[in-house]
Amino acid sequence: MLVLRREQLSLWDAILPEEVRTFNAELTEVSRWLDDERFMEPFVKKFSTHIGRPTVPVDTYLRLMFLKFRYQLGYETLVAEVQDSITWRLFCRLPLDMAVPHSTTLIKLTKKYGEKTLEELNTLLVQKARRERIIKAKKLRIDTTVVEADIKHPTDAGLLADGVRVISRTVKKIKTAVEKAGENLASFRDRTRTVKTALLAIGKVLKRRSGEAVKEVRKITGKLITVAKKTVTEAKTVLELCKEKSDGRVARLTTTLEKFVSATEQVIAQTEEVQSGNRRIPERLVSLFDPEARPIKKGKLKSPTEFGRKVILEESEERIIVGFQVLKGNPADNTLLEDSIDRYRKVFHRPPLAVSTDRGFYSKDNEEMLRGKYVRQFAIPKPGKRSAERKQLESSSRFKRLQKWRAGGEGTIGLLKRKYGLRRSLFRGTLGNNCWVALSILTYNFTRIATLSLEAGS
Repeated sequence: MLVLRREQLSLWDAILPEEVRTFNAELTEVSRWLDDERFMEPFVKKFSTHIGRPTVPVDTYLRLMFLKFRYQLGYETLVAEVQDSITWRLFCRLPLDMAVPHSTTLIKLTKKYGEKTLEELNTLLVQKARRERIIKAKKLRIDTTVVEADIKHPTDAGLLADGVRVISRTVKKIKTAVEKAGENLASFRDRTRTVKTALLAIGKVLKRRSGEAVKEVRKITGKLITVAKKTVTEAKTVLELCKEKSDGRVARLTTTLEKFVSATEQVIAQTEEVQSGNRRIPERLVSLFDPEARPIKKGKLKSPTEFGRKVILEESEERIIVGFQVLKGNPADNTLLEDSIDRYRKVFHRPPLAVSTDRGFYSKDNEEMLRGKYVRQFAIPKPGKRSAERKQLESSSRFKRLQKWRAGGEGTIGLLKRKYGLRRSLFRGTLGNNCWVALSILTYNFTRIATLSLEAGS
């Protein structure tokens, strides 16, 4: 049963002195905005408020998530800090005589509510700020960035070793569960030590930094392919033997094993391609634990290739993220502009007066599209050779002004990555990554709108 709010104070909260019950200016303003009943609508539409066991109040969950991303805390640390702080307890509407929700409860609630609900919350927040004249949002600057997945830097040998390790670990759990039921499985050889020795050998060889070292690494990688193939073959035998098992735990572990066997087979195939000299492999797997993560090149000197997901951010002149999307794969920027304008129109029910992007978004079709959607001004530099007419257009004061304003979007992206966790998603999978991005941006918007609201009131 969905519980929206906990309205009544406990006796202990009521007798606290005023100094203890007072938040700082930012938390006070954020609390006032969160009191709006409209923020409950996305939850009420999807979940019943009459049937089932009572949940953690939605209001309390949102406040806990704000603190988590505002101060970049882990779930366990968040629970400990809120448990220890009277001010944070009162902000989260948690009475002094009540336990703070367990960290695993918050994790499950995040998965349950999903990214769509969180995206709706951001839309409602932006619309509320527009109604209260905190923002005008007449201009739009658009850029893309990469949110890294929580994985180590992938190598062919490392992925093969991961496959052998995780398959061996899962089979060991299956054997334990089956043996408890009084049955036995065929022998499965754990080759974890073999792959560990191979990885250590690669590390020693690479210290030489010579052409011979590269050949030796390929030779060791070839041995790892053989080890991985044997592990996969034996794992398939285990799967065949477990087909008829009705035990729920065995069934869940079997499903997990099937997933890792399939992923390891893909790693073996792509490693054999690399060994044969083909380094351009479409849909290359970069992690067994986050298969949807992609290698993305953004032309950065510090990190030429990043491993994660591409995100498009749409920002207003008040530095509010009015729209965003976590993208699948690495689509070209110039294919994303129309969707961004449509998202803006869906939120504000009108086109933006001005749009500014970098040269990656340029195409003649995009300029025609902006004119067709009644965008009065736009500044998208053209890459490559430009005509005299184009040079004159890009030298105009209006174009330069919009481009200078667009450059400020890099600062917002830097702030999101440095202070709100957008650099690296610590949630796994597509659903987890989407929720992480949505919560990070929602927290940033609440903080920014609270600041603007306080400035307007002063």
